[in-house]
Amino acid sequence: MCWGDAGLLLSMPRQGLGNAAIASVADESQLARYKGKWAAMAITEPDTGSDSGAIRTTAVRDGDHYVLNGEKIFVTSGERADCVVVWATLDRSKGKAAIKSFVVDRDTPGFELVRLEHKLGIRASDTAHFRLDNCRVPASNLLGDPEIKPDKGFAGVMQTFDNTRPLVAAMAVGIARAALEETRRLLTEAGIEIDYDRPALSQPAAAAAFLEMESDYEAMYLLTLQAAWMADNGKPNSLQASYAKAKAGRGATAITLRCVELCGSIGYTEHELLEKWSRDAKIMDIFEGTQQIQQLIIARRLLGKTSAELK
Repeated sequence: MCWGDAGLLLSMPRQGLGNAAIASVADESQLARYKGKWAAMAITEPDTGSDSGAIRTTAVRDGDHYVLNGEKIFVTSGERADCVVVWATLDRSKGKAAIKSFVVDRDTPGFELVRLEHKLGIRASDTAHFRLDNCRVPASNLLGDPEIKPDKGFAGVMQTFDNTRPLVAAMAVGIARAALEETRRLLTEAGIEIDYDRPALSQPAAAAAFLEMESDYEAMYLLTLQAAWMADNGKPNSLQASYAKAKAGRGATAITLRCVELCGSIGYTEHELLEKWSRDAKIMDIFEGTQQIQQLIIARRLLGKTSAELK
């Protein structure tokens, strides 16, 4: 679906990170209540980016409600969504275990849309900045266990990413595929033949570069299929999801920029979509866990280290 325009998928209702969170940790009554609704996800804050455990937005229990206060930025589809899954802490002194996610309906008093961001790429998708000012949310809107359990409190909300990182990887695969297909067309028109029966080094430099990019694309594609298949079949895929996200995010960025380079002035101008795809691709290496965060997760998994042991 992201072949040609990543904004298409991001702009489709019920395909967002918030919906993945609800599907991952909501109970039966919550699943029924939010069935068919479009849910965005609000994690990032002005002072908290890749370190999700440092969230400052607070949630204080008040009778049958929680009162939320804080700010959230870079909320994908925040303006168009029906509701937003907001990450907040019940007690900052207890660290990551106290972080919970709450479904906040867009019309909830105290939930204010501050602005929409102007971005380098994925411009078809809105990116919102919210402020929560004594925003009262029913206690039944808390996703998962309300108890603070140091042994697994943060793991529940983080499980969301195991389903969505393969999705981001697939988006990157779609962008890279479109860029490669367009570049192949332009190279062919320029009289450059890509020969799969000859060694790359014996072909024109542009053809050799194209073959190298295609091999990178194949690796991205296969890692993404593996992570997605594991998610679909209920298999633990945290490591594979990070493999796919890291490889595809970096690969799509490198491939699209190289395609622009190979096609010269044609690739750089707005006569072709190559320059757009190069702008769209970069976000795939940033949102839902940056390249550096993915490498950190992979290292911890492979070395058997905890987040406290390997930062």
